[in-house]
Amino acid sequence: MQVAYSVVIPAYNEEEFLPKTIQALRQAMDSLHPLPGELVVVDNNSADGTASVAASLGARVVFEPVNQIARARNCGATAAQGAFLVFVDADTLVSPELLHQALAALTSGDVCGGGALIGTSEAKTPGMHIALGSWNTISRLFGYAAGSFVYCLHEAWQDVGGFDEQLYASEEIAFSKALRSWGRSHGNLRFRVLSERVDTSTRKMAWFGRWGLFKRGLPLLLMPGRLRSREHCSLWYTRPPKARSNNPEPADAGEKISPTRNPRDPSERKSDNGASQ
Repeated sequence: MQVAYSVVIPAYNEEEFLPKTIQALRQAMDSLHPLPGELVVVDNNSADGTASVAASLGARVVFEPVNQIARARNCGATAAQGAFLVFVDADTLVSPELLHQALAALTSGDVCGGGALIGTSEAKTPGMHIALGSWNTISRLFGYAAGSFVYCLHEAWQDVGGFDEQLYASEEIAFSKALRSWGRSHGNLRFRVLSERVDTSTRKMAWFGRWGLFKRGLPLLLMPGRLRSREHCSLWYTRPPKARSNNPEPADAGEKISPTRNPRDPSERKSDNGASQ
């Protein structure tokens, strides 16, 4: 049976979060029966049991050796067989209604892709609610998809060249812009941010704390060129010690959390001036 849609999960050291993510996706995909779909997990050079966990849960696993989110997304899309693509982060829960809305939008013939508003069952402080509300406002106004949930026509992904592999973060923003431009030139197709919320984790807040997020995020807003450097995008490529990931608490302002490194990853090699490749 021909696959109608493909759900792609980029995963780097995600054995802890993957089971819940895949379980939610399986429920959402089952609710769309008999529409045939597939689940593709991209093992992005993980050092843990990500690949074996994904395979044990029935996902098709592909391997991307370079530890970079954009490359992982593109690797999964290249392997995907569906005419529709849905990209989901490994710490994100997708409801049946959200998956249904995304596929309905793509089958309507009026939409080339889009995203979803963000919610989280872990938002327990006013600051978290304010941050989520601010992003959702920006997402609606400017038509930006959050990386936790991006959907599009496979044809559109291919034509725009996929996610920009020069970027180590915010690749979903660049992709959103490229999709909107593609849609305008292909029958004025819309880029649609869905009102149904996707449930994503607040683990970065738990790992780094508010001050840690601010210190790492502000320079990227002020100097977007740093998005091309893995070193400056450590917020997306750093993992806390395993013991802390099982019982995360806010990091102290001065605390340093070392990234998980894999010597096989070309992006870990240093150039003559010391910058990451």
